Amino acid sequence: MPVDVLPGPAHPAIRVSDEVRTALAEGRPVLALESTILTHGLPRPRNLEVALRSEAEVRAAGVVPATIGVVAGVAVVGLAAAELEHLCTAEGVVKASVRDLPIARAKLLDAGTTVAATGWLAARAGIRVMSTGGLGGVHRGAGESFDESADLPLLAETPITLVSAGVKSILDIAATLERLETLSVPVVGYRTNRFPAFTVTDSGFALDYRVDSPAEAAALARARDELGQRAAVLVANPVAPERQLDPVLHDRVLAESLAAAAAAGVTGHDTTPFLLERFQRETGGASLEVNLEVYRGNVALGAAIARELAG
Repeated sequence: MPVDVLPGPAHPAIRVSDEVRTALAEGRPVLALESTILTHGLPRPRNLEVALRSEAEVRAAGVVPATIGVVAGVAVVGLAAAELEHLCTAEGVVKASVRDLPIARAKLLDAGTTVAATGWLAARAGIRVMSTGGLGGVHRGAGESFDESADLPLLAETPITLVSAGVKSILDIAATLERLETLSVPVVGYRTNRFPAFTVTDSGFALDYRVDSPAEAAALARARDELGQRAAVLVANPVAPERQLDPVLHDRVLAESLAAAAAAGVTGHDTTPFLLERFQRETGGASLEVNLEVYRGNVALGAAIARELAG
């Protein structure tokens, strides 16, 4: 799906905030942030606290934050504070990937946007860098279910730089890395040659390449642009080893949670929130704290890369 930058200041279905539009027009750095972590990944009122803190930290780094979501059917690139609060507190907020955006518009729904939808909207607005927590990917058993996140094909066609802590550990990481290779998405570790697994520093899989500074990540994005390629650059940024979720605890809870999901018949887009909620409960809240540490680190790195690209 080709991505074209929005043609003018007014668009009936997609609204870019004045602050974001002005920053982009002036060549100042902007960082896109997804909203499903707020609407479906964090409990209230922690979600709103994280949203406001993240935006404040991006601003403190000299970058304009552009949290993206859908309010009453309108996709918003650069949610206002009141809109952020609404999505973090309202009932009935849905989870929207790219395919869901026209449905959300037609039905005037409120929605948190996934990595795929956020990346698509960010690129349409002309934003070059995005941060998230963990990326979606190929689900376990996909050989039979064909269950694969829309994040992957979106990355193959959307020239942004995405900072994430690898992919969520509940996924088939080996298959996800194979798909990223097939889709010609450059994947580099940030100061590591090991691919992270969201709340765990090392997934057990190696990476061929790494970058060791925001400047190197920005140089990679520029090289992609110079070659005329359309795929995203994925920068895998691991949580510090001393702050990761204990790997032994992680593996035990993961096995138990996968069994619980199968027993409950949980499938499709309901799987991730089910497993993450169970992880939070079974780890006594430890997974949530690591999740927040992961996100904070990715936001900081994304802001630094955005500064380098703008510079």
